Amino acid sequence: MSETMQRVYEYLATHGVEFGINLVAAILIFVIGRWLAKLVSRVIEKLMLRSKVDKTLCGFVRHLSFFLLLIVVIIAALEKLGVETTSAIAILGAAGLAVGFALQGSLANFAAGILMIIFKPFNVGELVEIGGKLGVVEEIEILTTSIISPDNIRIIVPNSQVTGGSIMNYSATGKRRVDLVVGVSYEDDLKKASEVIRRVLAEDARVLKEPAATVAVSELGDSSVNFVVRPWVKVEDYWGVYFDITEKVKLALDANGITIPFPQTDVHIKDGELKKA
Repeated sequence: MSETMQRVYEYLATHGVEFGINLVAAILIFVIGRWLAKLVSRVIEKLMLRSKVDKTLCGFVRHLSFFLLLIVVIIAALEKLGVETTSAIAILGAAGLAVGFALQGSLANFAAGILMIIFKPFNVGELVEIGGKLGVVEEIEILTTSIISPDNIRIIVPNSQVTGGSIMNYSATGKRRVDLVVGVSYEDDLKKASEVIRRVLAEDARVLKEPAATVAVSELGDSSVNFVVRPWVKVEDYWGVYFDITEKVKLALDANGITIPFPQTDVHIKDGELKKA
């Protein structure tokens, strides 16, 4: 037997049993530690759910706590094997810092997602305008928010854009105001026109009694006297009322002999000269 083989044999005879015991202990630490990490993370999730914390945040905290606990378990198992973990932890820290710089945008979206889940500026199913996009909220995730536009397009908005700008929540109060402008001729009876418009609003069951609708003269225009017509409706009735009231007001004014004028130029001839008014 060569001298090298003799040394290997002597080393294994001296340290083999100890290494085997440490290896078994390391495996047990990893297996039991992994099981405990899962158990603890699930308990944390259940406690958060009982406290009525958002489900998305609960799931995220469960995964994050499991991941952090698993790192501790792996380090403990490596130390049992005699592996120097100090340098490994330093390397992991440096790698994490590098990854953080590389993923600045994603981290910003992540932080914004956490803030949105905690403070809840809007909920799933509400009509909002976020990141310059209008739609109904379909899903709020850690990095992005999905909305469905009025023409049924799914739009995914990064959360940093959501929290980085103004958020318009049209569903927060449950009511919306329909803004219409109706012009009538200067020759028509304004009181009668107002009564006709109010009657149209009163006959539509979707128009709310409170707050009361506004019908008022807002402008003496170049070609018409303009009324602002502002009924209040439920959020889900907005577009239906908008289109129906526009049509019904036009038909009702026609039926009552009230003219909706259009821009025009009056031409006057005086002393043989053509003049425009």
